Amino acid sequence: MDLTEKLYKETEGLPDTEKFGLFVQTRKCAVSIPSNIAEGAGRNTKGEFINFLGIASGSASELQTQIELCRRFNYVDFDTAKQLDDTIEEVQKMIYNLIKSLR
Repeated sequence: MDLTEKLYKETEGLPDTEKFGLFVQTRKCAVSIPSNIAEGAGRNTKGEFINFLGIASGSASELQTQIELCRRFNYVDFDTAKQLDDTIEEVQKMIYNLIKSLR
């Protein structure tokens, strides 16, 4: 949730030309991570939960790519991109450890 909140704040500064590109896609990915974790937790089996955790992890990887694109296009500075990437990696580690504990 914190990551999603940070991403929403950072994408406020994206140019209007990205309104239907990186702006939307980045936000969708950011929302997808906690949404899939929540949906998986509400499922009936551990297997289903693990599947949704995998989807959340995939969204986190996609988000890393989008942040890198924003950096390359100079929409965010290097330090901001690094901070976001570090946060994403932390979230991915938590997801991985949760999957590991469920197996």
